[in-house]
Amino acid sequence: MTIDIYAADEQHDFAIDLERWVALANGSLVDEGVRGLCEVSLIFSDELTISSLNHQFMGKEGPTDVLSFPIEGEPDPTGRVPDAGGSGPGEPPAPEIPTLIGDIVICPAVAARNAVEHECSFDDEIALLVVHGVLHLLGWDHAVDEEAERMEARERELLGRHYQKPVS
Repeated sequence: MTIDIYAADEQHDFAIDLERWVALANGSLVDEGVRGLCEVSLIFSDELTISSLNHQFMGKEGPTDVLSFPIEGEPDPTGRVPDAGGSGPGEPPAPEIPTLIGDIVICPAVAARNAVEHECSFDDEIALLVVHGVLHLLGWDHAVDEEAERMEARERELLGRHYQKPVS
């Protein structure tokens, strides 16, 4: 089982420990049953970038804390036609193609403001957003109350298992 998480810090307002958040995302993906060769992107962006994404993809104005972009559908088959995938005589087998799960974009500046409102630490808020983003990639939603309650309960479970609060 190989889950490859590409992480990037593309903002300069807050220090981000990429390894820590990759480990949290990885643990959450594994607990959610993700298996095999797959890829996820975890991007920490500035307010301007996430505002633009929020407008372009969600039709909403202004910055938000987290956006998830699941990759829909399976990749097209590879290989020869008409057998769609068999290698010919003497050809080495094709390498396994990773499943692209999707991208998570988090805005630390918005998370910092939300942490004050939620009366928690900045790290606690980022941890919640990482797990929340992972669950959205995997099809979880919170459009209705019952779904929101299930998703919040699952977030608490995953955070309890995989989030280590910093030692002060």
